[in-house]
Amino acid sequence: QAAIMPVQKGINTTGSTLVDIANNVEALKDAQAENAALKERVEELEQQINLLQMDTYELDSYRELLSLTNKYSDYEMIGANVIAKDSGNWFNSFIIDKGSNDGVSADMAVLAQGGLAGIVTAVGPSSARVMAIIDDDSNITAMSMSTKDSCMISGDLELYEDGRLRLLYADKNSSITKGDKIVTSNISTKYLPGILVGYVDEISVDSNNLTKSGTIIPYVNFQRLDTVLVITTLKNTGKDIEKH
Repeated sequence: QAAIMPVQKGINTTGSTLVDIANNVEALKDAQAENAALKERVEELEQQINLLQMDTYELDSYRELLSLTNKYSDYEMIGANVIAKDSGNWFNSFIIDKGSNDGVSADMAVLAQGGLAGIVTAVGPSSARVMAIIDDDSNITAMSMSTKDSCMISGDLELYEDGRLRLLYADKNSSITKGDKIVTSNISTKYLPGILVGYVDEISVDSNNLTKSGTIIPYVNFQRLDTVLVITTLKNTGKDIEKH
């Protein structure tokens, strides 16, 4: 009988150890299950946060557009999303998700953020291509908002690496100075008048002593474009006048 006791004690100890291990395994499973549930909940919350951030981002974009519609309330407009762009650092040529089915046609001005973004150059049924004012092929007949002196704003992708566009052909006697707001001119062949383009960064008399030139900083940031407004009113250039 005495010889059996240590064996019985060992069995009891082993049984107790097995129970502890089983309990630990169950606890671990519970912890893993709880951890998985918590992880899933965290992922759900992160997704909700991302959606809220997207909603806020879109809301900010729409507020920008709303401010533009108020600023240019005389013009008919339609909102659009930028859905593609050409390769490169800047949005110098991009695609919007509105086309001829929505009333968009070539030569319509496109606004974004604080002012003029570009002009529609090609149109499909449900999309359109826009050439931005920073593109090398872009030229805008413009003027100083304050003095009404005329000038030309020319796109230059190399110069825009420094955030600038070229200001050209201002008269030597013009009063355009650093800080002046530049807007589209009433004599522009394509752009409606009074649309903000940018503000003068620097200007000086050219070597020919006849004109002034310099640079402007555009209102629109062409590193980021999401939503735009298309002015669906085309410039009336008077070409429909009959000759006699």
